[in-house]
Amino acid sequence: MSFSAAIKRTIEESIATKQALLAKQSEEIERIGSLLAEKLKAGGKIMFCGNGGSAADSQHLAAELVIRLRSSVNRAAIPAIALTVDPSIMTAGGNDFGFEHVFARCVEAYGKPGDVLIGISTSGNSLNVKLAMDMAKSKGVLCIGLLGGMGGFLLGECDDAVLVPSDITARIQESHIMIGHIWCEMIEEILFPDLCP
Repeated sequence: MSFSAAIKRTIEESIATKQALLAKQSEEIERIGSLLAEKLKAGGKIMFCGNGGSAADSQHLAAELVIRLRSSVNRAAIPAIALTVDPSIMTAGGNDFGFEHVFARCVEAYGKPGDVLIGISTSGNSLNVKLAMDMAKSKGVLCIGLLGGMGGFLLGECDDAVLVPSDITARIQESHIMIGHIWCEMIEEILFPDLCP
């Protein structure tokens, strides 16, 4: 049994999604990357949330900021947190308040004016991300969406968003992590210009 045709199709789909993203969303990616750097420069932090693969992306991107994206850029830590990483908070919140409220409770605890919440959702229909954004707005926290397809109901909750032009979850996720890496690189370049190559 050969998978060569399926492998070729998957790689071509990924390339096509990224080409469509470049054509349709490159200005949004750049604008948001600059905005994130501006918020960090002013003393804010970035919070990430999402479910499943988007939870993993939240952790991945927070780690790139707190530790570093590139080993060649030996810079100070950048304040970022994934709201998905504490099983005790997630399970206590799910048990006591309902899973839909777990991220909102974290934003209530950690969010301050000048911070940013990045909600990651391939469907754009994650209720717990929506409620986190509602809480964020009440605390003066900027809401950014990393979404897919038409953006779902989260698109209307965001102050700004990037929509990956695909309905295939895996292709959206692949693009989300690439966009996150672009933002991390922009942030490093803007905050630490003397250290970047």
